[in-house]
Amino acid sequence: MKRILFVCTGNTCRSPMAEALFKAKATDGQWEVRSAGVAAFDGQPASLHAMQVLAERGIDHDHQARRLNDDLVAWADLILTMTQGHKTMIQSMFPGAAEKVFTLREYVGVEGMSDIADPFGGTVEDYRRCAEEIEESLDYLINKFTG
Repeated sequence: MKRILFVCTGNTCRSPMAEALFKAKATDGQWEVRSAGVAAFDGQPASLHAMQVLAERGIDHDHQARRLNDDLVAWADLILTMTQGHKTMIQSMFPGAAEKVFTLREYVGVEGMSDIADPFGGTVEDYRRCAEEIEESLDYLINKFTG
């Protein structure tokens, strides 16, 4: 079983949406998926807008934020971040894991902007756009794995 860890800043918006969307798409049972944040407060719920956007897609995701730590980094076979800044921070904090850390868009080969913008504090429409960006990258990811 392959283990994927999605990482953003607070683990309340982008990475929980990526985790939930990937779980909904990758139903073949070959994947374990988690999410974390480089500056998360453990136990914090996902943002209301993130949960609303997932619910609009028929996805129920019970989520509590987790701060990225040694155990999560060791657990993961692949760490996919939402921004270049997250990637750089993780590689600095966990240099032994550098070879398994990529931005999501970089890993799937999306050209151009490699960051998925943070919708935190924005409107539900901002969250919908963010989820669409994540979902597009996840479709590429699944195609890459099932190729």
